[in-house]
Amino acid sequence: MGMLLTISWRNIWRHPARSGVLMAAIVAGLWAGIMVSSLTNGWVQQRFDNMIQEELTHMQIHHPEFLVEREVAMYLPQADELMSFLEQDERVREFTPRTLSDAVIQSPMTASGVQIRGIDTQREPRTTTFHENLTRGEYLDNGARNPILLGEKLAERLNVGIGNRVVLSFQDLDNNITSGSFNIIGLFRTASTPYDERNVFVRAEDLNALLTDRSIWHEIAIMLHDESHSSALAADLNDRFDGIAAETWYELSPELRYITDVGGSLTFYIMVVIMLALAFGILNTMLMAIFERMRELGMLMAVGMSRIRVFLMIMMESVILTLTGAAAGLVLAHFTVNHFGRNGLDMTAIGGDSMAEFGYDAVVFPIAGTGDYVTTILLVVCTAIIAAVYPAIKALRLNPVDVIKE
Repeated sequence: MGMLLTISWRNIWRHPARSGVLMAAIVAGLWAGIMVSSLTNGWVQQRFDNMIQEELTHMQIHHPEFLVEREVAMYLPQADELMSFLEQDERVREFTPRTLSDAVIQSPMTASGVQIRGIDTQREPRTTTFHENLTRGEYLDNGARNPILLGEKLAERLNVGIGNRVVLSFQDLDNNITSGSFNIIGLFRTASTPYDERNVFVRAEDLNALLTDRSIWHEIAIMLHDESHSSALAADLNDRFDGIAAETWYELSPELRYITDVGGSLTFYIMVVIMLALAFGILNTMLMAIFERMRELGMLMAVGMSRIRVFLMIMMESVILTLTGAAAGLVLAHFTVNHFGRNGLDMTAIGGDSMAEFGYDAVVFPIAGTGDYVTTILLVVCTAIIAAVYPAIKALRLNPVDVIKE
């Protein structure tokens, strides 16, 4: 076996230019494949983290029909009992209640449809990281009268800024249209432009004062110590309390459900496409090597080398050639991913800003796990073996006597 390895290695470098070109193609292909996969993984993970940590949380509780009908009257009937239960449950890290209402926001210039999010200014910052998205101004706990936070894109559309007033018009609990004047005290910007354009934040007590004469809550968002407990907690809440629907993020967000289910397969699919291209390169190179060495292979078989050894020698040449290039490609990809994983890769120059329209960051931090590299190595080995089978079989069909006569 050692002799076959030595011969295979020497055969590879009989034509260093041809072998070098194939290795360079393997290096470039694997580097590009890992980079595309890691960028995709980074975008998916950042989108997931942004949605969970900034707004969606691990699970939420609503009136069973609220998310479909979005009626103000569909509030949680046992909010106090629910919050008392959550405070005592060891699985819960933090939670925050919210009052929600669809509305029309008006400025002196124009109007737009929005969703009002009335938040508990003490609990919300402990539960989510939304407050970290403020780009100008102050948070809602500054003591101002009827303060409101607007997304930068919405403020731009309304042609307003900090210190200006806007009017919110919506339906109260008695189905009457009511309005309130709010002072803009801060602007925010998230990774999602559509979210910034359709959501405004006010204090829950200010919104409740316009909706009814008591405090009502339409949503309780919950962060857990361990996300894997979300399904069990949702089941416990649904069994214990009537007239509510406790749902996990997986049930609440079709988008996150899709990217979670499909995201893990992206690396595999990308690498399969690259491996198909690589297989044709290996096949072409090995066939050329076989046709150039017909006389030599015939002589080896004539002097006693078995066909199995000839087969193994050709297979080894293919695998060694491929793995050498793959090793260099994986090392290059590893250092590239680590560098941009720490510092981020700004995609703004090539249209990265447009990703914000779909809720994704323009600056992406690539992620490539051990599983990605293991999958790549296995695909490379399989590709090298499969691509070398036909050239090896071609060599086995040689008749040593005919080759020597020629």
